[in-house]
Amino acid sequence: MGRDRHATGDAAAHEAAAPAGALTPSEARRRRAAGGTGSAADFLPSRSTLTALRTAAAGCRGCRLYQHATQTVFGEGRAGASIMLVGEQPGDREDIEGHPFVGPAGRLLDGALADAGIDRDDVYVTNVVKHFKWEPRGEKSARRIHKKPNDAEIAACYPWLDREIAVVQPKVIVCLGATAGQALLGKEFRVTRQRGVVLESPLAGAVIATVHPSAVLRAPDVESRRQARAEFVNDLEVVAMFIGKRETGTGNRKAAPGARGSVRRTRKRSEPA
Repeated sequence: MGRDRHATGDAAAHEAAAPAGALTPSEARRRRAAGGTGSAADFLPSRSTLTALRTAAAGCRGCRLYQHATQTVFGEGRAGASIMLVGEQPGDREDIEGHPFVGPAGRLLDGALADAGIDRDDVYVTNVVKHFKWEPRGEKSARRIHKKPNDAEIAACYPWLDREIAVVQPKVIVCLGATAGQALLGKEFRVTRQRGVVLESPLAGAVIATVHPSAVLRAPDVESRRQARAEFVNDLEVVAMFIGKRETGTGNRKAAPGARGSVRRTRKRSEPA
């Protein structure tokens, strides 16, 4: 009897702790029982604004990653931003602070955007997965190490990104790394082969992929990091040229197929082959 009262009290506390405007756990369970998806789609608000989406995502339980994360880290920027940058997932710093790209990779990204001539205020930043997936460095270590989200976790969280794209309506989506590229462009996509290539897509005016800024930071030595950063900026300059922020030195000449700046068509994630 005492255990039942305790369980009831815990449930009530969770209901009270749900963010304003977000689904409560009991409402989410009712939706799933009525034929829900078992993903973030069960938590989507009826109103599709960035504020409503952010509020609803704070209470998302569409997969189990929330159980070990500090909080949901939703995208940031304005509706109508020309560029949407999509990474894999928040990192340790982002999980603690609740904002995307505020750690070392975020600082590198800000500098690279400036070097490419891109106005940071015209950029919306987000991740495919909104909770930090991690594992401890060792049994006694407090350090949390990034762990790649699996396909089921990516699929469960994808409805948030789908709505973000629909609301922001960017001119170009930039996939930062393999996880973002494959989530939006399919499992066959390879950043190593297609980075810096302008891909036609129903998701936006174009999709362009490059490495994740954390990959630049992982380069083994100073010279390698310098080269990796230069190549990263070069990819972002393709983005700047696409939205008309920087003039290209090639005039009207088309790039060779597969080269940076050339155009290929790709399907929407859900579009059949």
